[in-house]
Amino acid sequence: MAAAVSSDGLGQEVPNKRVILKRYVAGFPTEDDMEVVTGTARLAVPPGSASMVVKNLYVSCDPYMRGRMTKHDKASYVPDFVVGEALVNFGVCKVIASGHPDFKVGDLVWGMTGWEEYTFVPKPESFFKINHPELPLSYYTGVLGMPGLTAWAGFFDVGKPNKGDYVFVSAASGAVGQLVGQFAKLTGCYVVGSAGSDEKVNLLKSKFGFDEAFNYKKEQDLDAALRRYFPEGIDIYFENVGGRTLEAVLSNMRNHGRIPTCGMISQYNLEEPEGVHNLFEIVAKRVRMEGFMVFEYYGQYHKFEQDMAGYLKEGKINYVEDIADGLEKAPAALIGLFTGRNVGKQLVAVARE
Repeated sequence: MAAAVSSDGLGQEVPNKRVILKRYVAGFPTEDDMEVVTGTARLAVPPGSASMVVKNLYVSCDPYMRGRMTKHDKASYVPDFVVGEALVNFGVCKVIASGHPDFKVGDLVWGMTGWEEYTFVPKPESFFKINHPELPLSYYTGVLGMPGLTAWAGFFDVGKPNKGDYVFVSAASGAVGQLVGQFAKLTGCYVVGSAGSDEKVNLLKSKFGFDEAFNYKKEQDLDAALRRYFPEGIDIYFENVGGRTLEAVLSNMRNHGRIPTCGMISQYNLEEPEGVHNLFEIVAKRVRMEGFMVFEYYGQYHKFEQDMAGYLKEGKINYVEDIADGLEKAPAALIGLFTGRNVGKQLVAVARE
């Protein structure tokens, strides 16, 4: 299909491949709940508008997207996806048309964009310019983007680590967990991670420098496993999983421990979430369990970006990505998060630069 110039003067019209939500989901999502379709996009912004049009280079797959695939009677912390519309999440983009004074054509940016080739952005203020294009652009879906900022804010601001703390990270090889463990080591902590395969366990110890790691699928008794790795108890548990893992951790927390609560991926596909039966441990041990949202830390992003770029260039932080090529692979890549198919940060290359 050839590009065409629109009759209303609003610029060139081009084909635009998109991943749309076909239906709202209950229980475990499938690839068939999404569909890859082709529409059109205009490569211009309305005269006098402060909007922009971006070409998407990479889009991120993140577990929280599962919640947006369900229709909620009560508003959630992020809006539900719209059936028939493109899914939306963080991505790395190139500006190809702009009426906004802070963004010019050719700028590389990251922010909330569509799972499509081109996205019209009516309010670009939430986007960040990419200040280190010498590093892989894909990193801005992960270590230099939302997951990186999440790990940094959750561990340092909510977890408040001290040198010598005993730290446990669940889903430790994922986009956030792999960074939390490395931050813990940089701080002088002892850190153990759990993951769902022997390959990931080896990665935690060999690539990310965790002191110990274990395959939770091979542990019949998580409480016993944690006692084995933390005979003196846990000071900080970075919570990514919920359910029986949280219950086992609460039994092994030390007095005045901290639990930065980032996510609970084990619960996202359950129609009835699991209960945790020992919450009184929070009282008895004076544990502080605190949820947080990354967008509350956007004001600190530039400091984070500088710090993290430095760590990467100095070799103090390693990062592993799992890149699916092409929007056609996006539905499978997203579903794979919930079976542990990905190794490292899952993302989709839409158009590599």
